[in-house]
Amino acid sequence: MSAATVTSTAPAPGRPSAGNGKPLKPISWKAPIGYGVVGLVSLVLFGLLAPSGRTSRFTVSTANDFFQIDTIEVPSKTTAIVLSLVALALAGLSFLAARSRRKVGAWLPAVFGVAVILSFLTWADAGKASPLPLTGLLQGSLFLAVPLVFGALAGLLCERSGIVNVAIEGQLLAGAFLAAVVASITHSAYAGLIAAPIAGALVALLLVLFSIRYVVDQIIVGVVLNVLVVGVTSYLFSTVLKVDAATFNSPPKLPTLSVPLLSQIPVIGPVLFRQTALVYIMYVVVIVLQVMVFKSRWGLRLRSVGEHPKAADTVGIKVNLTRMKSTVLGGAVAGLGGAFFTVAAGLAFGKEMTGGKGFIALAAMILGRWNPKGALAAALLFGFSDNLQVVLGIIGTPIPSQIMLMTPYVVTIFAVAGLVGRVRAPAAEGTPYQK
Repeated sequence: MSAATVTSTAPAPGRPSAGNGKPLKPISWKAPIGYGVVGLVSLVLFGLLAPSGRTSRFTVSTANDFFQIDTIEVPSKTTAIVLSLVALALAGLSFLAARSRRKVGAWLPAVFGVAVILSFLTWADAGKASPLPLTGLLQGSLFLAVPLVFGALAGLLCERSGIVNVAIEGQLLAGAFLAAVVASITHSAYAGLIAAPIAGALVALLLVLFSIRYVVDQIIVGVVLNVLVVGVTSYLFSTVLKVDAATFNSPPKLPTLSVPLLSQIPVIGPVLFRQTALVYIMYVVVIVLQVMVFKSRWGLRLRSVGEHPKAADTVGIKVNLTRMKSTVLGGAVAGLGGAFFTVAAGLAFGKEMTGGKGFIALAAMILGRWNPKGALAAALLFGFSDNLQVVLGIIGTPIPSQIMLMTPYVVTIFAVAGLVGRVRAPAAEGTPYQK
């Protein structure tokens, strides 16, 4: 064999090798730098620049707990400094892991986020007359995250199969509308809860019809469907619901269901086990989809048509039929989330009452990396920000509500930019498949 036919596996000059002849990937310093900057901002703003001599108070117990925990009172400045130093230590750990090319688990960003948030809450409640209700803050955050979780799961089901579902906003609104009407006519909140997925599935059928049958651009179809649902529900609201609100727009509220014993555990009980039926359904849907999408034959087929539809077709998988079923299922899930705005919250239907939550759900899906548990965590972040600006307004913290509302969007931008790792959509997302 001549020397010209020998293929060298040596790394390029100046590139480190992994020991098998392949060059190592370049080190990404985005996460350590991001953690370090946030930790320093927390240390300076919430710790070093905070007034001295003030205390922060937090309540964690409710009247129905097994035992009562006294109000927690801590020195504001010292506590914020300690928590910020913990965050900086985690940033240093992230730096060491990046330098040695080791992956850190999800625990590091989780603990980092908790430390920074607690530092902020300590600063925000410093010297206030009313203690900050931590349990109520978490309980409300979970409740407000419900439509975002269902919307993100709907987007996940669609996009994992290759269909871009921008119509989540319309599916949420349609679900809220039908839930309110059916619950009002039947005088049953649970009947409205059953009707809501039907409305979402009908909107999804239109998405399937134009995206798969007529091969129309999926993003354009989604935007048009959102406008269509807004127009139809607004017209029916003005001509039917508003005219006879007692009959068609007076939905009863879902009752709060407390799980015996579990609901009496301090903090955990009220947050997780003192909720409505819709929240418990959300637990089940997240768990089932997490298992089905990644651990079942159905999930493998779903992901295959979203990643490489031609290869899936060659092994006998009906690509477009799979996409149609998953998109309709996703629409039903989004419609179920729409029931939150009416029967779960105990509100009458109003024009455009979803308020853009469908687009926030899309952001949660991206931040969660098209993963059910990741979408849940991202939606909880949005719900926490939404509820936090309400709670801070109640205790009198002079922080503009707009600052709190924009926080999760900033986090999402950083996540999409790669700060928390690579975020990659399914390869065949938005690409029609024709034999």
